[in-house]
Amino acid sequence: MDPESLRQYLTFYQDLGFDKLYLRPKTVEPPPLETPMTPLPGLAPDNDTLLKIIADIGDCKRCRLHAGRNKIVFGTGSEHSRLVFVGEGPGADEDMQGLPFVGRAGQLLTQMIENTASKEGIPLKRSDVYICNVVKCRPPENRTPEPDEMEICGQFLFRQLSVLEPKAICALGATAAKALLGRKEGVTRMRGNWFKWNDIPVMVTYHPSYLLRPYNQNAKREAWEDLKKVLHFVYD
Repeated sequence: MDPESLRQYLTFYQDLGFDKLYLRPKTVEPPPLETPMTPLPGLAPDNDTLLKIIADIGDCKRCRLHAGRNKIVFGTGSEHSRLVFVGEGPGADEDMQGLPFVGRAGQLLTQMIENTASKEGIPLKRSDVYICNVVKCRPPENRTPEPDEMEICGQFLFRQLSVLEPKAICALGATAAKALLGRKEGVTRMRGNWFKWNDIPVMVTYHPSYLLRPYNQNAKREAWEDLKKVLHFVYD
């Protein structure tokens, strides 16, 4: 309100008989409470190693997933592997053992890797590859990780992959594909095709838990074809 409008406004009320001006006391907002945050380490620091990443993760409480976990599931396999498999997150068996893909889906993944490699004449065991997940703690009831959970844990996945520097990455399922590629298409549309994560080729295929469902026999055949393509690309 400009000075002239204010003068007219006050004169109007003065003519009505008002001789006092009430001023509302100014409310002072309390300062916001600061929530202590655990700082995340920088992405891919110099001379990074898997052991340094584990140390930086520590007894992680950076997101809500820590509340229900038993063990952090970091990753397993050869640190010198030319092939890395990335899944979604730990299940009940993985949460208890602290190792990725040790339940029924993990047993199927082992069969897929070793049987396909054997049939293709590639001397490869599960222990020769590296396996990890987008999130390191089990989501409640095996739900899909929330975006903020994926973002926080994804920084450690970024460092893992940067240290490992594989020749190729195989993304198992939609969550892994979204975390690595940021794409919205479903696995059915992306599978069998090559994409890139930081100049590293990425093959998207179905998550083994999806293949365990009895009505997904066609998907199982497609996943085997995807894996054959990955194995020949990496080891030929």
